[in-house]
Amino acid sequence: MEENEKKEVKAQNFKTVQNPNTYKTVFKNETAPKAKIGFTRGVLLPFFCGVVGSTVVLGTCFGIPSIRSKLFNKSSTIINNTSNSENSGYVSQTSLSNYSDTSVYAANKVLPSIVGIEVEYNVNNSFMSMFGKQSTPSTAKASGSGIIISEDGYILTNNHIVATSSSESYYEVSSATKVTVTLFNDEEKYEAKIIGKDEQTDLAVIKIEKSGLSKAEFADSDNIKVGEFAMAVGNPLGMQSSITCGVISAVNREVTDSDGKKFTLIQTDAAINSGNSGGALVNSQGKVIGINTLKLSGTGIEGMGFAIPINSTTDITSQLIQYSKVKRPYIGISGMDLTENTAKANNLVVGIYVKSIDDFSAGEKAGIKIGDVIIEADGQKITKMDELNAIKNSHQIGDEMKIKVNRNGQEKELTITLGEQP
Repeated sequence: MEENEKKEVKAQNFKTVQNPNTYKTVFKNETAPKAKIGFTRGVLLPFFCGVVGSTVVLGTCFGIPSIRSKLFNKSSTIINNTSNSENSGYVSQTSLSNYSDTSVYAANKVLPSIVGIEVEYNVNNSFMSMFGKQSTPSTAKASGSGIIISEDGYILTNNHIVATSSSESYYEVSSATKVTVTLFNDEEKYEAKIIGKDEQTDLAVIKIEKSGLSKAEFADSDNIKVGEFAMAVGNPLGMQSSITCGVISAVNREVTDSDGKKFTLIQTDAAINSGNSGGALVNSQGKVIGINTLKLSGTGIEGMGFAIPINSTTDITSQLIQYSKVKRPYIGISGMDLTENTAKANNLVVGIYVKSIDDFSAGEKAGIKIGDVIIEADGQKITKMDELNAIKNSHQIGDEMKIKVNRNGQEKELTITLGEQP
């Protein structure tokens, strides 16, 4: 009986307790009996000391910037690492405050270099003249944007802003009769002179008589990447100094405008509206990477704007300032692309069929004849006028260019000394 009592006492020295953190049953040793302690000393005093100690520790940690920074950075790192492990190939999360700071910096950098442009035109009613009646010319206005490219007043913009001239069924619109410029944070209007314009690239240079202007800084547009930050700056709908943000949607995008002219442009989803033309497309550093020039519009089209890469404008700009035009090499022919079916139907070869030749042109002097089919240029096989023009434009005025033509079934090599486009 005595042994059984001892075993029973020994077993009673352990009891089961539920651990609230793991919800697993654990055993607690109670072989050493505890002395009785009062409620104040046993409960309130330790609780009060714990609260005071925790407050001191937390206050110290959060009061010291380096410790606080480490606490938050550690938490952020855990989140980012988790994201990366679950989404392999994606970059870490970016704070919205960083994006905001980027936009603010870029805007402050470029806005002083962007101007508003207002153009006046004369409009005649051609419908009245059909009946022998004299109409009184009216005045129309249009607006756009420009980029300051020198401290002494030279401004780069689009040709279609300052050189708009069209003839509709009932109205004739003249070229610009007056151009005025509004500077950033300056209510005064400055009259501008058109220095030069180029329809082929849709670029123009104007000038105001003012010095000490904020010249825009250019970036290397050949190095931009799809997905990087982009900001469009200009005067949409006459609302001066407006910005819109987005990304680079595509580079080297070939676009044909309503007049059939082809351009190689930067595509962006930053909103570009009427009046943004001639303004800047800039990167995260506020440096100009392009000149806003057009957008696609229509049902189901959203966020498709385009800009002329800034690298392609530098030579054009210098020529417009120096010569008031762009000097280009010139052959002096018009041609038609021959497809395989068209060539076969007319007993010709695939190439460029020469339809006409300008008098006294480089092509005429080289011996090109109407009816020739151009099949090579500088040793490269060609089938389209665009290909011929691309090779021609890689030369300078006065350079020699080799071509091969098929004339009445016989191939003939010719040498063209390129002239200047009139």
